[in-house]
Amino acid sequence: MSEILVAPSILSADFNNLGNDIQMINSSEANYIHCDVMDGVFVPNISFGIPIIEHVKKIATKPLDVHLMIVNPDQYIEKFKKAGASILTVHYEACPHLHRTVNQIKQAGMKASVCLNPHTPVHLLEDFISELDMVLLMSVNPGFGGQIFIENTYEKVRKLRKLIDQKNPSCLIEVDGGVNYETGAKLVEAGANVLVAGSFVFGADDPLDTIHKLKLV
Repeated sequence: MSEILVAPSILSADFNNLGNDIQMINSSEANYIHCDVMDGVFVPNISFGIPIIEHVKKIATKPLDVHLMIVNPDQYIEKFKKAGASILTVHYEACPHLHRTVNQIKQAGMKASVCLNPHTPVHLLEDFISELDMVLLMSVNPGFGGQIFIENTYEKVRKLRKLIDQKNPSCLIEVDGGVNYETGAKLVEAGANVLVAGSFVFGADDPLDTIHKLKLV
């Protein structure tokens, strides 16, 4: 089994002390810094945008894994690249011309990732899974942190793992929502590579130890 990658989500960080939380991730065993960008239209919440990404990038030593939960993501691809994104995730549900969007992300010099909401079936990615660097599966309905994990996610991971192994073995499977030691272990067993954890990390007494243990589930 390949290394388990961990991406702490700064949506759950203390924004009064965001710099300190980024430095904590820098000193941890985390692989990415997960940044959730929400517009209040595609999802029922507003988080942060390009200025915050720019400030995080100034002190981050880990690659920025930027998840766009927004409508019309195509018009912001170059801006997020300039702001410092290494991986850019767009939603299947928000992109009527997904193949073109993925190509634009790659042409901008970022890794391309596509996210599926809980109700969106894996087989819809079949025709262009070979183009992707990563697929993000939402294990909660997107928009808010701290939600209850949706149990059907394990089966979706297994289906996606089978598809990826057939068509693009280098593609990573990332899961976001309700990740803890128990769900994380089951997700990895089902075939996930990357675990996004927000409140579970930033609400812990020892975030560094929590990140360490997530990599060992």
